[in-house]
Amino acid sequence: QVQLVESGGGSVQAGGSLRLSCAASGDTARRYYIAWFRQAPWKECEGVATIERRGYTRYTDSVKGRFTVSRDNAKNTVYLQMNSLKPEDNAMYSCAADWRDFGLRPLYNYWGQGIQVTVSS
Repeated sequence: QVQLVESGGGSVQAGGSLRLSCAASGDTARRYYIAWFRQAPWKECEGVATIERRGYTRYTDSVKGRFTVSRDNAKNTVYLQMNSLKPEDNAMYSCAADWRDFGLRPLYNYWGQGIQVTVSS
């Protein structure tokens, strides 16, 4: 089974950028559907972006045009490039993987530990 570890989070001012990484081990990431989720305090878990095994991507409406999900198969890593960050992007971000396509629903079987993204106004 695959293990996932996120990195790249931190604090940034509104309008800034961060790139999150989701490094996979124990299996080949390209065999999985991989998604990014976020959860802010007092809010439900929200699907942010997904990347399918063949590279097709999907995004929630609030991040379209600002976030880009990609994968580097040689590094067994999936990235989430976040540009034009807003205070409402503040959340704990997690990547998740599964052999099944759950889209932006938080039903994936394998999850990373999560990483904090803080955007100040």
